[in-house]
Amino acid sequence: MVRDRSAELYARALGPIPGGVNSPVRAFRGVGGEPLFFESGEGAWLTDVDGNRYIDYVGAWGPLILGHRHPAVNEALRRQLEKGTGYGASTEAEVELAELVCRLVPSIEQLRLVTSGTEATMSAIRLARGFTGRDAMVKFEGCYHGHADGLLVKAGSGALTLGAPDSPGVPEGYSSLTHVLPYNDPDALDAYFAANGGNTACVIIEPVAGNMNCVPAQAETLSRLRSLCDEYGVLLIFDEVMSGFRVALGGAQSIYGVQPDLTALGKVIGGGLPVGAFGGRREIMSRIAPEGPVYQAGTLAGNPLAVAAGLATLAAIAAPGFFDSLKQRAESLLAGLRELAQAASVPFTTNQVGAMFGMFFSGEAQVRTFDQVMACDIDHFRKFFHGMLDHGVYLAPSAFEAGFLSAAHGEREIELTLAAAEKSFAAIRP
Repeated sequence: MVRDRSAELYARALGPIPGGVNSPVRAFRGVGGEPLFFESGEGAWLTDVDGNRYIDYVGAWGPLILGHRHPAVNEALRRQLEKGTGYGASTEAEVELAELVCRLVPSIEQLRLVTSGTEATMSAIRLARGFTGRDAMVKFEGCYHGHADGLLVKAGSGALTLGAPDSPGVPEGYSSLTHVLPYNDPDALDAYFAANGGNTACVIIEPVAGNMNCVPAQAETLSRLRSLCDEYGVLLIFDEVMSGFRVALGGAQSIYGVQPDLTALGKVIGGGLPVGAFGGRREIMSRIAPEGPVYQAGTLAGNPLAVAAGLATLAAIAAPGFFDSLKQRAESLLAGLRELAQAASVPFTTNQVGAMFGMFFSGEAQVRTFDQVMACDIDHFRKFFHGMLDHGVYLAPSAFEAGFLSAAHGEREIELTLAAAEKSFAAIRP
């Protein structure tokens, strides 16, 4: 494929923009080559500035569960554009979105809208500290919760891709309050809480990790974590910025049957526009200003365009059978990929929760831990990524990112993807 225009724009972007990109994972550092510049999206497809078309398995990193330019979302945006793009004041639609989320996610009795997942997680942690009067917090290896100070410790996603899991510019005092435990290790939980449970404000976890590729938590881990938090008075925060309304209508917590004290949301509830939210039990949320003393604010929170897109998206995905159909298509795709890899004698396995999935060049039957992720063959992934790209399939340009199917991915897209994969696996055959 010719990508001359993308190359020109990247060279131009290197002047005014650090690294030529506005988010590190876009830079192709983890796969080699230069980033693409896209011009439009339609359904399951993206078109770059050179006119090349790709089946999209990134979906704006998850929120486009209905695909690009879904008619209902476009119509909701059109109606709101005729009224205005923002007021810096409250709207009825904000209340409707909050009521809907609280109805669909039983653990959330009240919520606060923000403008990003990073805002959601950092605000939830501040609230947990204010509520408990404690400072220490726990996160897990490979889980990425945004780029707030204190969270960039053994983080996933772009930090892993760039080989820099800790960031300069974060005062040591911030990170010293963050304790990092191995993901999916109940014994490590027991040991930590026995030593530090009484000093810990909160534990934050992705119930389906999406930033060290897709690695679901084991039910035993989440159940034990809930019990320990209850025993020691620690608040449990689920970061469902990726998984919320993506893996199931009630998020990952509805699949596992474990209710957190606080939940961070994003992605889908804005239908692809910048939005986030955090919420939980009323007694905790009542500590947020202006009702309580824990300060949090955002001028653009509850932006009317994002709320309109979110309401339209949530209405569409609430249709009976929506998630079952999406899950079945993902299963079909992943089964086909595993068969092709086996035929090519390439070590390969997959993870899946709903239509959120991970691909691993590994001989393990299932990848469950951070160490297993880091042991995967990254060189094989790079070759596979570029092979798929050259055959019209756009995957996340990092071995540490989850993939996503949308409702717009039909049988034709899956067939074309598998045809591209057969060629791509063959190119890396040992």
